[in-house]
Amino acid sequence: MNKNIPLILALFCLTPLAPCRGQTPPESIDLSKFPAKAVEDVVVPVPGEIFAVLDKLGSPNWRGELRESRGKIPGGRAQVALRLGTVIAEGFIAVEAEDPGKVQEIGREVLVLAEAINVRKAVISRSKSITEMADAKKWKDVRKEFDGALHDVRGAMQELGDDELAQLVSIGGWLRGTEVLTSIVSKNYSPAGAELLFQPQLLDYFTSKLDGLKNTRLGKDELVVRIRKTIAAIRPLIGKDDGSKISADSVQRINKMTGEMVAAIASKEQ
Repeated sequence: MNKNIPLILALFCLTPLAPCRGQTPPESIDLSKFPAKAVEDVVVPVPGEIFAVLDKLGSPNWRGELRESRGKIPGGRAQVALRLGTVIAEGFIAVEAEDPGKVQEIGREVLVLAEAINVRKAVISRSKSITEMADAKKWKDVRKEFDGALHDVRGAMQELGDDELAQLVSIGGWLRGTEVLTSIVSKNYSPAGAELLFQPQLLDYFTSKLDGLKNTRLGKDELVVRIRKTIAAIRPLIGKDDGSKISADSVQRINKMTGEMVAAIASKEQ
């Protein structure tokens, strides 16, 4: 995948290399305000802007999309990294729901998970700011702090030589974000809403990264193997090469598969 493709636009099939097919999201969405982040430059491809776009398609019940915290830290490093991705994605959902208690809870959970993979120092100040700003209901500032936390975690992982773990954080965030996106689209299906799922280049990118891990200890982790198979199963549903629409049935199937993986990531047992 081209390094210069803006990630946010890739998620919404609006890149120069992959123009949308059929209907597009409402014209009121100001794409010029989206950050032009390259895939390699972010940790979790589920920024708040994704949820803002979903707001344009209706009035999602964000509180209804929130998951209960699992509490206990999962097992190995792969599972912790994936869990960190899902939890940060959950943070963006909690911001959209304007739920200060949930945001504070997530901020603490991010800190615990970051400590489990030795990047606690990178997020400790962000975690404190997230808690304080959520308590003051400064939602735009909370979102910025979550964005900043992603950048800090990425930098810390690079310093530790853990780029592969950083990729798992990205994939965990994508799985949770896609689960929520498909849940919302399913509840009020429209071709335009379903088009938000058309992101074949991003899935091809994840597939290449996971394939590159096959012969490593991390790649042989049971949960990572399951995720590789899940993404392979989602690929033909989420980016059809024949130009056909993404059907309501496909949206529901993607929701089921991503939901199962997010649940597995949050579980102590794999």
